[in-house]
Amino acid sequence: MIPRSASVAAPRADAATATSPEPPIIAFDRVSFAFDDHVVLHEVSFSIPRGRMRFLLGASGSGKSVLLKLILGLLRPDSGTITVNGHRIDALSEPELLDIRGDIGMVFQEIALFDSLTVEENVGYRLYEETDMPADDVRQRVEEVLGFVGLEEYMTRMPAELSGGQRRRVAVARAMASRPGLLLFDDPTTGLDPITSISVNDEIVKLRDLEQVTAVFATHQIRDAFYIATHQAVRTPAGIQIVDAAPGSTRADFMVLHEGRFVFEGDADALLASPDPYLKEFLFNTLPPW
Repeated sequence: MIPRSASVAAPRADAATATSPEPPIIAFDRVSFAFDDHVVLHEVSFSIPRGRMRFLLGASGSGKSVLLKLILGLLRPDSGTITVNGHRIDALSEPELLDIRGDIGMVFQEIALFDSLTVEENVGYRLYEETDMPADDVRQRVEEVLGFVGLEEYMTRMPAELSGGQRRRVAVARAMASRPGLLLFDDPTTGLDPITSISVNDEIVKLRDLEQVTAVFATHQIRDAFYIATHQAVRTPAGIQIVDAAPGSTRADFMVLHEGRFVFEGDADALLASPDPYLKEFLFNTLPPW
C-alpha cells in the first residue's frame, strides 16, 4: 500500500490515452421507474459499448419499451442516472434532448411511415426537415441507404404499394439515413412471416457489422434475436453476404427483464445453457432446433 504522503509519478498522457477505455454509448446506473404503484424498473444498471448490440427480452409489460423511451428521454427515471453518448440525459431540458436525439435512429413496431409521402421522401424526411443538407446530397444519401437495404428501385413508390417486409426495410433505411451512432428497435419483425423477417434481420446484421452502429433491440421474437446474434455480415468479391458467426466473434448480447430487474445478461450460448427456472420456462417454446 502506498502511504498517503508519498508522491506517485503521473503516467504519461499518451500512455493514459492509449489504455483508457472508450466510454459506453449507453449507461444506466441504478435506474428505477414506476407508473404510480406499478414498479417497472428497479435499480437497473447496465452499459453498452460502441458498436455492440443488446437484445431486450422479457414478457409483455416487463419494461422493454419503457427502457427504450428512457434512452430517448421521452420518459424520465424516478431515480438513478442515464448517460447517452457521454451526456447525462435524465435531467436535460427538451431542447437539449433534441440535440442528443439527433444521433439516435428509431425503428418503431408500427413502422410509422408517412402514407402521403414516397419512399424517397420518407427516408429523407429527417434530412430535409432537420438539416441544411442540399437537396442533391439528401437524394444521394437516400439512394445510398435504400441500396443498402436492397430497395433503391422503389424510391418513387408509396408505402401502400410495398409489402410488409419492404415497409420494414424502408423504416430501417429511414432510421439510418442521418448516420446515427445509435439505433433503437421496438419489435421490428412482429407480424412478419419467417422469410420476410429474415430479410429484415439481415439488414440489421449489416448495420451492426458494416456500419458499426450500436443498437438496442427490444423484441418478443426470440428466434429473430438468435438469428441476428449468431450471424455476421462480411464483404466478399461477390458482394455482402450474411454468414454464420464464428464462435466468440458476435457483437450481440442478451438482457432479460423480469419483475423490474435483469435476470440474465450474456451471449446466446450462455442464455440457452442457463439453469435458471424462469429462463428455462421463458425459452421453452422457442428453443432451437427451429
